[in-house]
Parts: sequence; structure tokens; C-alpha cells
Amino acid sequence: MSKEFASFSWQDPLSFSSLLSEEEKLIQSTAHQYSQDKLLSRVVDATRKEEFDRNIMLEMGSLGLLGSTLPAEYGCAGVNHVAYGLIAREVERVDSGYRSAMSVQSSLVMHPIFAFGSEQQRQKYLPKLASGEMVGCFGLTEPDHGSDPNGMLTKAEKTSDGYLLNGQKMWITNSPIADVFVVWGKLDGEIRGFILEKEMKGLSAPEIHGKLSLRASITGEIVMQNVMVPAENLLPNVKGLKGPFGCLNKARYGIAWGTMG
Repeated sequence: MSKEFASFSWQDPLSFSSLLSEEEKLIQSTAHQYSQDKLLSRVVDATRKEEFDRNIMLEMGSLGLLGSTLPAEYGCAGVNHVAYGLIAREVERVDSGYRSAMSVQSSLVMHPIFAFGSEQQRQKYLPKLASGEMVGCFGLTEPDHGSDPNGMLTKAEKTSDGYLLNGQKMWITNSPIADVFVVWGKLDGEIRGFILEKEMKGLSAPEIHGKLSLRASITGEIVMQNVMVPAENLLPNVKGLKGPFGCLNKARYGIAWGTMG
């Protein structure tokens, strides 16, 4: 009498793929092919030299991998969060640094502009961030207080022309190549978010060298010395801890998927 045994695949031991829709499988396949064909060939040299190829953001943008869960009206793919997780998983199969660059752009820059920004801000920044034409970074962590918002020293002062920002952020992914900086600081003792641009006077982003890990991603500081930020660059729809924590929770979702890569 013959016995039937359950089939087993070491590549998919939990039959995870059987739970995916056809669209999700297609997105996973696209991200897998890109990661294996374009990222894998770069990662060894990038890690040894501690270099990040800026063209990676343009490549990811052309495939709809940046800000993928945001609406199509802003140039994004408009897919579900499972699809976003699958993208993170495939990119991190190659390297955590590449997934970090993608996650920062998607979850820590594009998400707060969409969720907390004005419609004018969405229209101005999101399409170029989605295409990879612009690169963004997220400024929360500080040299003396880490990512604890309560200890934040970055200050914003209201002026007749907007806001004057002073402070320093540390260990900021993408900052040395960033065009857009989503920075959190205290305005009258309350945490607020601001959108800075690289041309602003008094803003610099020196690169950090000599990392022991994540060497294929570019990391730096954000230094603000009397940076004048226009009033329209304040994120109007959030105050307090909800802003930075909402972004971090969004990013942690991608990180969790990445660990499965």
C-alpha cells in the first residue's frame, strides 16, 4: 500500500507563495530579478569601498519600488503592504544597506510627506521621490540622545520669514546624497516636522566613514546652522511624538520583512 507524503521545498518551506495573489507574485518576481541582476553584482565592491551608487535610486524608481504603497496620482505604484514587504525581502536578500536606502526613501521620507504634509508638498516632492530623481533622508537621531525624541536638542524658532533651525542629526542614511531632508525639531517645546532642501544656506551633510556594517549604504550627519526654512515647509498635519513614531513604525514593517530575506 503506497503512502502519500507532503511535499517539501527548501526554497519555500512554509508554502508561503501559495498565500500570495498573482499581482503580489509578479511584484516579488520583479524585485527578485532586479536585486539578483543589478544589486548582487555591486554589493561586494560597494561593501569593500564603502560606496553607494546613486543610480540605484533611479533604477528602483523606474520599477515602482519606491513609495510603492502610495497612490498612483503621486507617481507611485499604489500596491498593498504585502507587496511592499515582498520588495523589502528581495532587496535585503542581497544586502541590508540597499534595503535601508529604499526603506528610508519610502517609509521615512515619502510616508510623512503623504501622511502629514499639505497637498502642495505632496505634489512638489512625491513624484520626484517616487522616480528616484530626488533622494530623501530622515533626521531624528542625534549625537547625544539617539532616537529619543524627548531628549531632542534640535530647535526651530518662528520668524517673520518662516522657521530658523539649529541642531545636528547623526547616523542618517542617505544624507550625503539627499536632495530632501525630513527633519524633526522642537518648536516652542513641541516636536514638529520640517522639509529641508540641500541648497538651503547653513545646511550640510558630511559623510561618516569607517562603518563596520551597512557599508553599502551611505550614511552621514545633518548639520543645521541657522537654516532658514520657509513657512510652507512645515509639515502641517502632525504634532508631537505621533510624527516620528508613525514614520518609525512604518519603517519597522519593512525591516521585519527584510529579516526574512
